[in-house]
Amino acid sequence: MLCGKELILATKPFAKEVRSKSWLYALSTLSFLILSLACSVLLPWLGLRIVASLLAGLLLVRMFVIYHDHQHHTILTKSKLADAIMTVFGMYMLAPTSIWKRSHDHHHAHNSKLFSASIGSYPIATQQKFNGMSAKEKFGYLAIRHPVTIGLGYFSMFIVGMCIASFLSCPRRHIDALVALVLHIAAATAIFIGWGWEAWFLMFFVPFLLAFGLGAYLFYAQHNFPEVRFCNNKDWAYDKAALESSSYMAMHPVMAWFTGNIGYHHIHHLNAKIPFYRLPEVMNHFPELQKCKTTTLGIKDVYACLRLKIWDTESGRMISLRELKSA
Repeated sequence: MLCGKELILATKPFAKEVRSKSWLYALSTLSFLILSLACSVLLPWLGLRIVASLLAGLLLVRMFVIYHDHQHHTILTKSKLADAIMTVFGMYMLAPTSIWKRSHDHHHAHNSKLFSASIGSYPIATQQKFNGMSAKEKFGYLAIRHPVTIGLGYFSMFIVGMCIASFLSCPRRHIDALVALVLHIAAATAIFIGWGWEAWFLMFFVPFLLAFGLGAYLFYAQHNFPEVRFCNNKDWAYDKAALESSSYMAMHPVMAWFTGNIGYHHIHHLNAKIPFYRLPEVMNHFPELQKCKTTTLGIKDVYACLRLKIWDTESGRMISLRELKSA
């Protein structure tokens, strides 16, 4: 059984893209997305327009995973055309490249560390730290991890977190965050005035609300699940963080397609250079990666993930507020 650095090195042969596949998946997803957005306005029946709107939201998730892989320099590297497409898409998704890559690289480098800045991650407080917080600090901490905040990721994670907070923290470095937000508001206003509230709602608001809400939950649950493990910085190891602090989210094949196989998150964290379309292949090849910590999008598992709030150092697990009060 391989483990540690040996396991990471063993996955290296899979960390090679098939350039034709990368282009096929990127361009086909982008084409389906544009078509579904057009159908959400142009189809003659409201029911079909609603279906097209929801489909666009799911396609935004898939395209974002492709964008995410490109930002890892995993697919379509050294392509000026791909760089241009992904730069525009990043602005469209309120996640400009300068912000997304910086925050996401930090997330990969510090995933599961108890004492690290929560850049690109949901904050984790130990029981001792939480008990020492002021009422205002506790409210802020719990608000970030609240199901409503996660479900409204469109506003909380992207408009406020990615754009407003990033720009205010360093205006000169993150001017693209302001540009993305201004263009976003301008596009919403133009659609509302030009085509009416229904076109704005189905073509603009619903796809973003669905995509960002689902994306925020996926990102949350991939590192906040009942069997997750966090550790002190001195005990941290890259492979350990990948396999013990990143989940495998089992999904129906259709949902796995829409989410770009991001459910194979433990493998992605083990080696981020593996293209999203090769992750199932890696899972099937290595028995070590099949013995993983699993969650799903089922109601029971979603509830189990969302109730987790505090890291209990004594029991070595995440606990709920009810458990904290009982203790």
